[in-house]
Amino acid sequence: MAKKLNPIDKLKEKLFYVKKNGWIDLKAKEEKEIFALSEEYKKFLNSSKTERETMRTIIKMAKKQGYVELEKASKKHKKLILSYDGIAGALVNLNDLKDLKNGFLMNGAHIDVPRIDLKQNPLYEAEDMAYFKTHYYGGIKKYQWVTRPLALHGVVILENGKEIDIVVGEKDSDPVFTINDLLPHLAKDQMAKTPKTLIEGEQLNILVGSIPYKFKDEKDGIKLNILNYLFTEYGIKEEDFISAELQIVPAGKARDIGFDRSFVGSHGHDDRICTFLGMQALFDIDQEKIKKNLMMVFFDKEEIGSVGNGGANSNLIERIVNDVLQLHGNSDYNLLIKSLEHSKFLSSDVNAGIDPEWKSVNEPMNAAKIGSGVCLTKFTGSGGKGGSNEAHAEFVADLRNAFNKDSVRWQPSELGKVDQGGGGTIAQFLAMYGMDVIDCGTPILSMHSPFEVASKVDIFHTYKAYKAFYKYLK
Repeated sequence: MAKKLNPIDKLKEKLFYVKKNGWIDLKAKEEKEIFALSEEYKKFLNSSKTERETMRTIIKMAKKQGYVELEKASKKHKKLILSYDGIAGALVNLNDLKDLKNGFLMNGAHIDVPRIDLKQNPLYEAEDMAYFKTHYYGGIKKYQWVTRPLALHGVVILENGKEIDIVVGEKDSDPVFTINDLLPHLAKDQMAKTPKTLIEGEQLNILVGSIPYKFKDEKDGIKLNILNYLFTEYGIKEEDFISAELQIVPAGKARDIGFDRSFVGSHGHDDRICTFLGMQALFDIDQEKIKKNLMMVFFDKEEIGSVGNGGANSNLIERIVNDVLQLHGNSDYNLLIKSLEHSKFLSSDVNAGIDPEWKSVNEPMNAAKIGSGVCLTKFTGSGGKGGSNEAHAEFVADLRNAFNKDSVRWQPSELGKVDQGGGGTIAQFLAMYGMDVIDCGTPILSMHSPFEVASKVDIFHTYKAYKAFYKYLK
C-alpha cells in the first residue's frame, strides 16, 4: 500500500527534481530487457576493437536489418548504409521523401577510442629482446597500460595494394603482448615522478619476442626472426609497416562486473557504447509511425580533435546528406544547407559518473550519478565553457518531454567542477550548420582507461532515450 503523503511532501513531490536510481521498483520484464541488451552490447564490443572493425560490424548488423549499401541502392530503398574509407559512415532511414529540406533527426557518435598505435618503423632489438615502438592515441594515463596483456589489431596495406587484416591476442591459443615496468625494489627515482611522467611516451614499447633466427648469435637475429615470422604468416616485410594501421588494445572480452553482474567492464565504452545503442535504437524503432528522416552517424578521430576526413570537424556530414540527396535526384546546394539547418542532432558521447573515491572533482548536484540513467549535457567545454556548444532551452525542453513520455531515466550532467578540467565533444562542429545540438550519453567510470565501467541500467536507458528522440522529436 502506497504511503499517504502530507501536504508538504505532496508539494515537494510536485516541485522538486530528484534523480532516481534506475534499479528501484524495476519490473521483471524490464530487468530481462536490461540484461539481454547488455549481452548484445558485449558481443558488439568484442568484434569492434578498431574503427575498421567497428564499421564492418555495423555494416554486417545493418544488412541483417534490411539496410542496403548506397552504391547498390536505388530510390526505392528507404534504409541506407553509407561508408567512407571504412572508418566512418552512417545509417539512414528515409521516411519523408517529399520535402528533404526538413532535414533529419541525427544521432552521432565517434567510433575511435583512446589506445596505443604502432609507429611507422616500429620493430627494434635491445638487450636480447624485440620490441615495437609506439605512439599513444588520445588522452590516456600512460601508467595504466603497463604490465597487462595486450592484443594487436589492424590492417597492413602491401605495396601492391593487398590488404592484410591482423588480430593477435584474442584467442586462447594466441600469444599476447605487454609493456614492461620497473620493479618496486629499484623504482625510487621513478616513484618520485609525477603520474604524468611516471611512464614516458617513449617507454610504451611492446615486448614481442626474444628468440634469434635459427638460434644463431647474429646481429639483429631476434628482429630477423620476428620479421621472418611475419613474412611467413602474413607476407609482411619491414617496409610494409609504413603503410599500416596497427593498434594495441587490451586483450580479452568485455566482462560483467560485480556479484550481481550489474556493470559491463571493457575497453572502448567511450564511445562505442553510444555507437551501439544509437544503432540499436534505429533498428528497433517502429518505422511505420515515424514521419521524419532518421540518421545514425559514425565519426572518427574525436579523441584527437575530430580531425581528418572522417572527423566531425570535416565536411563528412555534408557528404552524407549530399549523397542521400543525389540518390533522389537532388543536387541543389541550397537544399543541402537547408536540410542540415533544419536537422536536430544528438551528440552521443559518454560522461563521467561520480566515483565515491574521487567525488571531490564533481559538483554533485549537476554531476552524473551511476544508475540514474542517460546524461543530458547542455554544455561541455572548460574554463568558462570554452570549446563548447550550448544547447538552446527549447531543444532541451523537447528532449525532456520525449524522454518523460517513454519513462526514460535521465539526468542533467556536466563534466566536473567549474575550473576543475573539462572536455569537448563533436557537438560544436555540428552546431555550425545551424542545427540544434546537445550532448547525450551514458555515464561511465574510469573513462579513457583500458577497462572502463558502465552500469547496465544506464546502458538500457541510453537506448530508450535514443528511441524516444527518434519517436517524438519533430
